[in-house]
Amino acid sequence: MTLIGRSDLDVFPLALGGNVFGWTADRDASFAILDAFTQGGGDFIDTADGYSHWAPGNSGGESETLIGEWLTSRKPRDVVIATKVSTHPDFPGLSAKNIRAAAEASLRRLGVESIDLYYAHFDDESVPLEETVAAFGQLVTDGLVRHTAVSNYSADRIRSWIAIAQDAGTALPVAVQPHYNLVHRNAVEESIIPVAEEFGLDLIPYYALASGFLTGKYRSDDPTAVASARAGGAAKYATSHGLRIIDELERIGTAHGASVASVALAWLRSQPTVVAPIASASRVEQVADLLASARVQLSPEEIASLSAVSAWSYAGR
Repeated sequence: MTLIGRSDLDVFPLALGGNVFGWTADRDASFAILDAFTQGGGDFIDTADGYSHWAPGNSGGESETLIGEWLTSRKPRDVVIATKVSTHPDFPGLSAKNIRAAAEASLRRLGVESIDLYYAHFDDESVPLEETVAAFGQLVTDGLVRHTAVSNYSADRIRSWIAIAQDAGTALPVAVQPHYNLVHRNAVEESIIPVAEEFGLDLIPYYALASGFLTGKYRSDDPTAVASARAGGAAKYATSHGLRIIDELERIGTAHGASVASVALAWLRSQPTVVAPIASASRVEQVADLLASARVQLSPEEIASLSAVSAWSYAGR
């Protein structure tokens, strides 16, 4: 267990991604995945109010609704719920009015009294940042949200958010959620991690398994090679460089008796300021590898080897 930033949120070092609930995982599958995750020691669930409005027949909020129904059914103890605002079709953007309405809607869908960790999902430069920061702070003051965070924000905008919050004496963010994994490193390592280290923030990276590529099951750049709603996103990484990363993950995984996915998540967890990578499962059988990643302890040499083979260079791609 580990604390998120300067908060009191003590979590399992892997978050279960809820983006698949109501999309590639129906109600029964979602409940089975959540059951397996929590029974295996997991306690940190990440979702967003917009999940999964892109799926045919959906309108947004499906993931939160399923998680809420599961919480009501199972009544688990000490589960930490993170959700986000700005992408629900009915609540787009980050105006103060929208943030308040979206948070209240998320609370109703989740069936909880307060949201443990609430993210600004995507930066909205059409709204003054002072307005957004004040709205998030008011949610904390009013008890609707325990802690705030940002997702997909640039380093400069994170600095500005913190400066505004400090000047106003309002809630400071405790976490950042960036796109970060073995095949997508540079932007985060060059700009986001330094800001996180400076201000005591922790990273909770999404796409931790690169849309499934870092499970090792995608060995072709043809998205039809594996039948999956997410195959196209994974296939683009199946370059010569990407496959060398998979080979090294397999080599290290064999030494640990661990899967490619578990080792990829363990490497990410070893990076500065990373507290809990986010990974999702569409089938209950996939949950064991996610949980196992928290038990894999890579040696400094193994971490260095993976960092070296995944280092980006134009020639390497």
